Amino acid sequence: MPQRTDVFDLPRLRLTSGEGRRLDLHVGLEPFSFGGQRYVADPEVVPVRVDVSRTTANGWALRLRMSVAVSGPCMRCLEPAVPAFDVEAREVEQPGAVDEELSSPYVNAEGELDLAAWARDALALTLPAQITCTPECAGLCAQCGANLNEDPEHAHEADPDPRWSKLSEIRFE
Repeated sequence: MPQRTDVFDLPRLRLTSGEGRRLDLHVGLEPFSFGGQRYVADPEVVPVRVDVSRTTANGWALRLRMSVAVSGPCMRCLEPAVPAFDVEAREVEQPGAVDEELSSPYVNAEGELDLAAWARDALALTLPAQITCTPECAGLCAQCGANLNEDPEHAHEADPDPRWSKLSEIRFE
């Protein structure tokens, strides 16, 4: 199993202004709750590529890329789902900047990058509104709970129109 790097010390790179490095690391993604269901990253230790550039004497430009699958229940039919996602995120850290867009919540005052939190949040922002087993998942029948993927012709008789209910009370002798 590759060594996890959940926190990375940026100053140890000793980059000067305008210099950059590409890092291939592994980060642990903890199981998470999404839409009331539990999902697990597959694999739990994900290879990530981090591009680090020194913008000024004490600023950083960061780019994160990873491919990860999540496993858990399909939100439509409850069968197992394992969709894969390509994640890309960027952050800028300019210490002392007034504009909050130039201050990353993932880099602390000592220059430590919380890679695990950044990867988790980047994945969360990449996820669709519903995690499904397939993009065309038909889900479950609202009346009886039958899996519509297994029986696409599944149907129920329509209930009679309630506006005609009084007619059923008429009795002919």
